[in-house]
Amino acid sequence: MTHKFIPPHLRKFIVEQHYGNYTAIDHAVWRFIMRISKAFFEKYAHVSYLDGLKKTGITIDRIPHVNDMDYKLSKFGWGAVCVRGFIPPAAFMELQSRGILAIAADMRTLNHLTYTPAPDIVHEAAGHAPILADPDYAAYLHHYGEVSSKAISSRDDYNLYLAIRELSDVKEDAYSSEDQIQKAESDLETAIENFDYVSEAAYLARMNWWTVEYGLVGKIDDPKIYGAGLLSSVGESQNCLTDKVQKIRFSLDCINTSYDITEPQPQLFVTPDFGKLSEVLEEMAETMAFRLGGAEGLEKAKEAGTVCTAEYNSKVQISGILKNIIIDNDGNPAYLQYDGPTQLSRYGNEFDDHGGDYHSQGFGSPVGNVKGFYKPLCDFNDDDIEKINLRVDERLEIHFDSGVLVNGKLTNILQDNGRILILSFENCTVSLGEEFFFLPEWGMYDMTCGGSITSVYGGPADYDNYQQFLPDDKPKNIKMSSKLELSNSDIKLNDLYLKVREIREGSVPPDIDELATVYSIVTSEYPEDWLLSMQLLELGDGSDWADNARNKLEIMADEKSDLGTVIKRGLALL
Repeated sequence: MTHKFIPPHLRKFIVEQHYGNYTAIDHAVWRFIMRISKAFFEKYAHVSYLDGLKKTGITIDRIPHVNDMDYKLSKFGWGAVCVRGFIPPAAFMELQSRGILAIAADMRTLNHLTYTPAPDIVHEAAGHAPILADPDYAAYLHHYGEVSSKAISSRDDYNLYLAIRELSDVKEDAYSSEDQIQKAESDLETAIENFDYVSEAAYLARMNWWTVEYGLVGKIDDPKIYGAGLLSSVGESQNCLTDKVQKIRFSLDCINTSYDITEPQPQLFVTPDFGKLSEVLEEMAETMAFRLGGAEGLEKAKEAGTVCTAEYNSKVQISGILKNIIIDNDGNPAYLQYDGPTQLSRYGNEFDDHGGDYHSQGFGSPVGNVKGFYKPLCDFNDDDIEKINLRVDERLEIHFDSGVLVNGKLTNILQDNGRILILSFENCTVSLGEEFFFLPEWGMYDMTCGGSITSVYGGPADYDNYQQFLPDDKPKNIKMSSKLELSNSDIKLNDLYLKVREIREGSVPPDIDELATVYSIVTSEYPEDWLLSMQLLELGDGSDWADNARNKLEIMADEKSDLGTVIKRGLALL
């Protein structure tokens, strides 16, 4: 099973599917969506869609088992796990970078058949999985996860994520009040209004929106659908191909177009092929701090004000909130200063006794070559060490090309294969001219060693050991409606759906009188329900009750709404 290979900090987002909790109504909603989608997307989706349904374990008549999808996806290097609702973007992308599709366990209700504000199994499974059958698209999705998991995000990004998650949660929570929904909507508006800094993560989120979620592929005047948001939206998928929606050639410029998750998209981007997606993603990656490093990468981390990691050329990593960067005369970083819990790591593994609990009040360290040696401390050989008297229990001065001076008694040298990584001092001062960065009364001074900052990226290097210092991002355990919590009235309706399914799947022809009885109960006790009438029409036609059912549905189909459109598409399949 895929989840066995997932690190602890990601496992907390994984939930059981609890397949038995899906109601007969849930399965009927899934079946209706898939039937009209398959018929529509056979003509209007990318050619890999239909083949992808089979290859990724997506069934038509019933909600798929995520474990079955995991097995099918493993055949071409992917996997699937079940999650609940909106998980943090960084977690979602890290899973994706590992070739794992995160699939929301919940099923949209009949009232939200055309669109749901929350991630659900229609969107995550039927939307995201099928196009993975195309190797070029799968390669893009995997690489996008890798790049995005390195992106620097801001406080604004996090606040917006929380607001979106809260609105999604309360709208899908069967027990939410109207006041709770209105407050969540207001909080989202506030978060959007306060969004004044566009981070790397925000730019990449736009690229994801215009490709993975709402992407079109092929000719600009005759594109095909591949975006999961369109493949799972039975209303917008049809509208998006009309002239009402502007079609724009896909390029890196898409990151400059923002989007509104609550409204249909006024424009969409068309890529000529999936190879172009990877090409543009590489353009974006070249501008990001994890590739740039140096002062430019560090400035992005400082501006974001969130936990980021700076990596030296020695592979030593400093993770925390960067508050200040001292730049030398050549424009290179000379000294880094961090606020709050700071972690020191190498190759993603925290050094013993150098976690956020030890460096709880911040951290500072020089960057660059030692004066007169034209190399950093990490590259010192035995002769270099002898020249500056670099020995434990000896007092020494280390002068850097930048002008930074470290003066103190050396108490410990942390090395790996002879490479100096961290020096620890007592009774130490660190200064640059008249400015002091560290004083003896502050305690022990630990100094990381490296000549340059080669990479800067979002999040801590060793997440599992640092997560205690991060906000609790585990999704709430929302009370979702299930067949275990149906009212007496809903139980009866669900039993009717189950009865019709059993008739449809039975080995004998349906009894027309039995269908008429079910239709009579539905129309008298559940006048707002239309889907069961549609399913009854599949089984029997040409009788008075069937004519009445068709007339009712045709009237609804004439309504100018997404629901009217999908009912019309359903009738066309009969």
